[in-house]
Amino acid sequence: MGRAFQNRKESMAKTSDANARVYSKFSREIYVCAKSGGCDVEGNLALRGLIERAKKSQVPSHVIDKAVDKAKGGAGEDFAIARYEGYGPSNCMVIVDCLTDNPNRTFGDVRNCFTKTDCKIGAQGSVAHMFDHSAIFVFDGTDEEAVLETLMMADVDVTDIECEDGKMTVFAPNSEYFKAKQVLMDSIEGIDFDIDEIQFLAKNTIPETDIDRELFDKFIDMLDELDDVQNIYHNVELS
Repeated sequence: MGRAFQNRKESMAKTSDANARVYSKFSREIYVCAKSGGCDVEGNLALRGLIERAKKSQVPSHVIDKAVDKAKGGAGEDFAIARYEGYGPSNCMVIVDCLTDNPNRTFGDVRNCFTKTDCKIGAQGSVAHMFDHSAIFVFDGTDEEAVLETLMMADVDVTDIECEDGKMTVFAPNSEYFKAKQVLMDSIEGIDFDIDEIQFLAKNTIPETDIDRELFDKFIDMLDELDDVQNIYHNVELS
């Protein structure tokens, strides 16, 4: 499957405005995750992983605590998942995941990013079939065979395992996320995930030399600035 996947752009934030957007995106996602799956991090593995990622992206504890407390209260906005697909600059393929309390507004905002950069938003399923919806776990390790055997013994459907520079990367179908994570946590003492999430991985990538990089960056930045946009996936292999 290779390493053609993009880490969350939030971790690359360098300005106060960018940091504020990162905090807002994580706060919304934590709230939705806690409200739907429970506020106990021991019983809600998705919430636990999300909070760990937020901390690694330097989201302040008070932002995390406020989102969880808001979910505990039961009140607040009702956010729904919205996913948009289409073709970006130089005909690259793009999937945009959102959390929204106003689908009409969000669709209009996302469509505007496509049209203002001469791109084309498509129908649902127009490009998703060219991506694998995968759970990804990256952690310290070198014994690929032992990890694979442990997961297989627990009946986890492993798509691929890679080992490079002392880092182990495990790929599994998105439906196996919780089971795979629990097995890894139970079998590897003190495991610390560098990456622990579900992503869309492009089956075929295109090199950045084949795209209009300036327009591509503008397109991604416009999407990333939208409050409702949580994740952006594409098939461009950036250096």
